[in-house]
Amino acid sequence: MRPVVMCQHQWYCYSEVTPVALVGVTPKAFLLLNPPWSTNFKNDRVTLTCRDSLSPAQGDISWYHDDHLLDNKSEEIQIHKTGYYKCKTRRSSPSDPVHMDFLSDRLIIQAPHPVFEGDDVVLRCQGKEATIETVLYKNKKEIRKSYISNFTLNSVSRDNGKYHCTASRKNLWGIKRDISKPLTIQVQELFPPPVLTARPSQPIEGRPVTLKCETWLPPQRSYIQLQFCFFREEQALGSGWSSSPELNLPTMWSEDSGSYWCQAETVTHHVRKRSLRSQIHVQRVPVSDVNLEIRPPEGQLIEGENLLLICSVAKGTGTVTFSWHREGTVRSLGTKTQRSLSAELQILTVKEHDAGRYYCAADNIHGPILSKLIKVTLRIPVSRPVLTLRAPGAQIVVGDVMELHCEAWRGSPLILYQFYHDGVSLGSSSVPSGRAFFKFSLTAEHSGNYSCEADNGLGVQISDRVTLSVTVPVSHPVFTFHPAGAQAMVGDVLELRCEAQRGSPPILYSFYHKNVTLGSISDPFGGGASFNLTLMAEHSGNFSCGADNGLGVQRSEMVTLSVTGPSSNKITLITKGVTAGLLSILGLAATAALVCYFRTQRNSGGLSTTGTPSYSPKEFKEPSRTSHTDPQEPTYSEPPDPMEQQPVYSNVDLGESNLVYSQICSIQDTKENSANSPKKHWEDKEPVVIYSELKKAHLDDSAGLVINQDRDLEDAAENYENVPEERLCEDTARQISAKPEGGRKRGLARNQLCQHLDLGLLEL
Repeated sequence: MRPVVMCQHQWYCYSEVTPVALVGVTPKAFLLLNPPWSTNFKNDRVTLTCRDSLSPAQGDISWYHDDHLLDNKSEEIQIHKTGYYKCKTRRSSPSDPVHMDFLSDRLIIQAPHPVFEGDDVVLRCQGKEATIETVLYKNKKEIRKSYISNFTLNSVSRDNGKYHCTASRKNLWGIKRDISKPLTIQVQELFPPPVLTARPSQPIEGRPVTLKCETWLPPQRSYIQLQFCFFREEQALGSGWSSSPELNLPTMWSEDSGSYWCQAETVTHHVRKRSLRSQIHVQRVPVSDVNLEIRPPEGQLIEGENLLLICSVAKGTGTVTFSWHREGTVRSLGTKTQRSLSAELQILTVKEHDAGRYYCAADNIHGPILSKLIKVTLRIPVSRPVLTLRAPGAQIVVGDVMELHCEAWRGSPLILYQFYHDGVSLGSSSVPSGRAFFKFSLTAEHSGNYSCEADNGLGVQISDRVTLSVTVPVSHPVFTFHPAGAQAMVGDVLELRCEAQRGSPPILYSFYHKNVTLGSISDPFGGGASFNLTLMAEHSGNFSCGADNGLGVQRSEMVTLSVTGPSSNKITLITKGVTAGLLSILGLAATAALVCYFRTQRNSGGLSTTGTPSYSPKEFKEPSRTSHTDPQEPTYSEPPDPMEQQPVYSNVDLGESNLVYSQICSIQDTKENSANSPKKHWEDKEPVVIYSELKKAHLDDSAGLVINQDRDLEDAAENYENVPEERLCEDTARQISAKPEGGRKRGLARNQLCQHLDLGLLEL
């Protein structure tokens, strides 16, 4: 009857490797226990005996406890400690370790040793005191109850799980339930999977073959009977199961080639194991002298060319299968089956991975015959190189050491690398593999386009261009004024210019006055920057500028500027100076001449009653803001026509008062017929003299006064107030009396003003 074959593991099902019988393997020693339990109570003693297949053991015995060699050479030893024990005889390899437990628990579960696959095992739930009922558990699940302590397990396997038991006992307080620690039964392999061998391994067509299914039993179970069965593919051979481990096949034909395997089992059918599959090829007339030829003949190709492989045999009959292989690959490159002694295989457009050692095989059902290995080498043109630039920092600066890297990712050695800057060669380097380097120190002239080329004799490849911009630190800038000069007037618009002769843009220019920043201007293209400044009096001092393009600020030399110009008290100061000078000159003249002079001027309207020079509104002009004339030089008006009435400008200084009174004009209060009767007017009506009240600026305040062109008219309106002559003396007296100095100074000031008024009235 044909047996049912179940393939439980994939590696049992197929193998192209023919197994070899395990010969010359040293048999293992084994241990015997007395009593046979691997778990015992503490203070129990167990005797271990070491045996091998040639019992009794001869010579010294080596004992081990937890892999530590014990000082005992006898065949038996007594133990009482928990751990792993094993032994070795002179004629054997070490035994499988046996784990022994010596527990101080009240309840233990015991299994015998040794236990093999398919054995029936008796477990004992052993307590130190009498028990009422015991329960057996497997993997924490209850499987059996008993009023006795023994449990029998039938046909155990190597993967049998963990067991423990519980026992109930009586005590003074009732029924007590004890639990044992879990136990794993140490099940040993009964016999290893069989190995199928064929003699001869490469049978010739028409000749016999003997198949053998080899395995072995341990000495402790040598009495067990095994039976064997042989298979080709899934078909049983011979008469099926037999007690003989060998099967003789009298005649093998080519169609008998295929996959062979065998099974071994105990006669009780409890343990069954199968061998790996073996391929048996029945040879017809074997091919011989297999040869591989390649074209081009020397095996030297350039990547992209075609490779032709020719496989041939000197002898062989029937259909021959040719196959081509590259060393290191599992799959063949191609196969052809034909009735001829040679076949060709062409590999189109070979690549780098096609290089290596090639061989071919020829098979006419008798087994493949291999040719010798032939080496095929490929020369690979260089790929387009990649140029990279490496500098010490993120910003590339003059003086840095630049490193150029040129690398072609593919290409057969030797590779010549050439470096270029704007088409001009910098240098070259030959390397067997990897990248080439070129170093140089940067100057401003090194900005531009860089490239490299690679050449291994199969064509030149040029990299992409890489643009390099070398940053030049700025030089010390040059600071200038426009218009040039060390002096300027208040209100002038002065152009401050800063320019660095060297430095990569963009450049940030900053302008300073007495080290205080006036402003900053960015120059994106180079050429310098300008800053316009409307001058004020406090702008006198040192000016400078700074330039920065990210590599540090460079400062210019300082340039000194002196700012001069009119201030709000300048007219007053000029008027007082002129008045004092004229009074000194008039003091030398005769009183009569002085009186005559005043009368003449009164009638003409040219000079005021104080004797200070008069300025015609048409002739008095504000100094230009760009003029370089001396602002303190007075301008005198020409005497007007005696018949033309002119406004009069005259200052009256009150000494320590903060006011200055200026006579604006002297007007005759006439009627419509006044032109017809001038004599009556002069006799009956007194003149009206209008004075303008000005705020007086002190000399010590002049240095800090700032004149702004937009505020001149506004300031003038605030500083002037017209005062009639009648109030002038009274107002002045009150102002002088209010001062704390009192005394002689107040009287002199008041008298000075009043005398001035009286003199004018007298003459009128």
